[in-house]
Amino acid sequence: MNTRMMDVIYREYRTDVYQYLYYLCRNHHNAEDLMQETFYRALTRLEGMEPKRIKAWLLRVAHNAYIDKLRKDSRSNLYENEFFYNLSNEETPETKVLCQEVRDELFDQLSLLPPNQQHAVLLFDVHGFSYLESAELMGIGLSHFKILLYRARQKLRKGRQTA
Repeated sequence: MNTRMMDVIYREYRTDVYQYLYYLCRNHHNAEDLMQETFYRALTRLEGMEPKRIKAWLLRVAHNAYIDKLRKDSRSNLYENEFFYNLSNEETPETKVLCQEVRDELFDQLSLLPPNQQHAVLLFDVHGFSYLESAELMGIGLSHFKILLYRARQKLRKGRQTA
């Protein structure tokens, strides 16, 4: 689609799209971001659309962008600044030392494992990646990753029992 045509469509429907999105999210900045996303998506897919159907189609694209944002936001923990101000800092010098000792012990135990098993434990147990994400990061199959993790945990348990 040529830029002139897209400019005409943007000028004609931007208010409608913005108002629709503002109604959905009740936030000016989010509505603007979603409006931008809507017209970006439209730029690549509006070719050959009947003029009388453009507005309805744009609102559907806007709704889909809004739903995508909701899904993305639900997967991440977003907190307002006030949330962090209300948290108490329970970290004392003693807890820092204890945490460091636990970390040191963990890394001592991990150093006894082969590198691929170390990597598996670090990705899954320490950093919290899923099985699939960990396997992809290591460039191996899911079943191979699960076997590596199982064997690493077995060795760590045996090491703890002998200590």
